[in-house]
Amino acid sequence: MGLTPDPEDERAMRLALEEARTCLDHGDVPIGAIVTKGGEVLSAAGNRRERESDPTAHAEILALRSAAAALGSWRLEGCTLTVTLEPCAMCAGAAVLSRLDRVVFGAADPKAGFAGSLGNLLQDPRLNHEVVVESGVLAEECGELLRSFFRERR
Repeated sequence: MGLTPDPEDERAMRLALEEARTCLDHGDVPIGAIVTKGGEVLSAAGNRRERESDPTAHAEILALRSAAAALGSWRLEGCTLTVTLEPCAMCAGAAVLSRLDRVVFGAADPKAGFAGSLGNLLQDPRLNHEVVVESGVLAEECGELLRSFFRERR
C-alpha cells in the first residue's frame, strides 16, 4: 500500500467498519466487508457466525454471496472486496473462486491471514486466478476495534 491510500478504498473501509460495529450487537467478532464495482456498493456484511451458528458466515463470504446475487452471476470480475481484517484461507479462496479483481484489507492477521501473513492464496500463481491485494487501509482503526472486542472478553 502506498503512503496515500486511495480515497475510494478509504470510503469503502469506513463502510466496512460500520458493518463490523454491528457485529457487537450479537457477540460476533467485529469484522465487516463491502463489495464494490465502479464505486457502487453492491453488498455489505458483518460476521454472523455466532448469530447464525454457521462456521462459514464470515463477513467476506456473506458479502460475496450478496454481491453475486445483485449481479446475477458468481463471477465478480471488476469488483473489489474491502474487509477490515486480512481474509482467512476460506475467504481468500472464495475471493479467488469468485474472480474478484481486488481485495483491500485493513488489519493484518498474523494467526490466520491468507493474503500475505501465513500464506497468500490471493496471488498464488498455481491457481487459475490472481487477485490484486492492497493492505493497511485504516489498519489502526480496524485493529483497535478487534483488540477492544477481545480485551472485553478476557
